[in-house]
Amino acid sequence: MAVGDKLSHSQVGFFNEAGELGSSHPQFNEICTALYEREIISLAHGEIKNLSLLKRRMGGLPYHVKAIARYMVNNHLSPNPTPLEADTHNGSWYTKQAAKCPGINHLDDTEKRKTWYEKHAEYGLVVPVLVLSIEGSHIELDSIDMVNQDNTQLHLNKNGWFCNSGERVASAKTESENQETNSLSVERSILLRPSKTIMTAACSGHAWSFKSKRSPRALTLREMRLSTQIYWKNFTLPPQKNKNP
Repeated sequence: MAVGDKLSHSQVGFFNEAGELGSSHPQFNEICTALYEREIISLAHGEIKNLSLLKRRMGGLPYHVKAIARYMVNNHLSPNPTPLEADTHNGSWYTKQAAKCPGINHLDDTEKRKTWYEKHAEYGLVVPVLVLSIEGSHIELDSIDMVNQDNTQLHLNKNGWFCNSGERVASAKTESENQETNSLSVERSILLRPSKTIMTAACSGHAWSFKSKRSPRALTLREMRLSTQIYWKNFTLPPQKNKNP
């Protein structure tokens, strides 16, 4: 098979073929090392008390680390390339940081948000969540793992239930905890409508205080994995790949 034919065929099975190409890339091992180090430190200082869960997390590390590294080194060959630059030394993405958090400008975007999620909310979709706290703001990546029957609420894998207009659905436990805690220290999470500006800020770990930029935060391995699943064309789920031989 000619090289041109192989790259053309990769439009259908990109990760199957690019996965083999990635492991021989000169920066592949550098990215893997950075991701391993970051995740092991996170696990060592985390609060996982369930030994079987910790074993599963450790056991899944090679698969997820290699998948992220292959995506990063083969991004330029992808039919769905990210607009971000890869920082291979730190195993992260980077782009120029805006002076202010872009999610703040979308807080009044409730009707557009509602309409967008009514149409596009599906299992597996990667979405942005604005996190506000006493320290400032940042945008996290999360994914939808459940949508209710009338498509008015959706459940995120980490952040829980939200209305499709962006407000978090508070549980009785959450309300009780908030009453016992100083309101200034309680985090507020708001589901945003994805856009290029918002998703690049989330993938790059950009963070802001209430007056200025802060140093970017390191994305978790889970968020890095989600960053490889974004369909940058319109941020919906990507079209189904042709499974015919």
